[in-house]
Amino acid sequence: MTALPRNDSDPKRARILEGAMKVFLAYGYQRVTMDDIARAAEVSRPALYLLFKNKAEIYRAIGAMLLDQSAESARAALAEEGPFALRLERAIDRSLFAMMKTITDSPHGAELLDRKNTLASDLAAVWRDKIGTAFGAAIAAEAERARIDLAQRGLTAGALADLLLDGLEGMKSRVPDPDGQRDGMRPLVAVIALALKP
Repeated sequence: MTALPRNDSDPKRARILEGAMKVFLAYGYQRVTMDDIARAAEVSRPALYLLFKNKAEIYRAIGAMLLDQSAESARAALAEEGPFALRLERAIDRSLFAMMKTITDSPHGAELLDRKNTLASDLAAVWRDKIGTAFGAAIAAEAERARIDLAQRGLTAGALADLLLDGLEGMKSRVPDPDGQRDGMRPLVAVIALALKP
């Protein structure tokens, strides 16, 4: 299992989030108690309550951290050297498929993803904005580099980024396995790359 990123400025808080993620993945959200989280994080229950009022708040903090990490890994991959389509594939792989692997490999992954819809849907919307902005900026930069006038083609960088994200979302609901999703991603990337060809 992948550890949570330790980008939280409070080491105790980061340890709590990491411990909570482990027990959520091992036992599912419903079965985990604040006592379980405190034990996994090796903190006292009172210390846990000083930082988080309940497990829903912990769950949201984990979600926010993972989604921020996802958006940052997309930006980093898009900034690398290489052909645009390859950078876009890397960004999708690192920010979506790699992030989801830990959750989907868990026997309680489906429950945790469902929790995301009920407890953290607002976080997912913020993430969609961040990652869409990252993809849109990369598409705009590539169009400028290739001297493509997207408006002349009836397109915008934001519309292409939305098309990509909508396509990925639809493909994920149709293709359950990660390898199939990676295969399904490539034609979507090819379509975006074709829109940027002179």
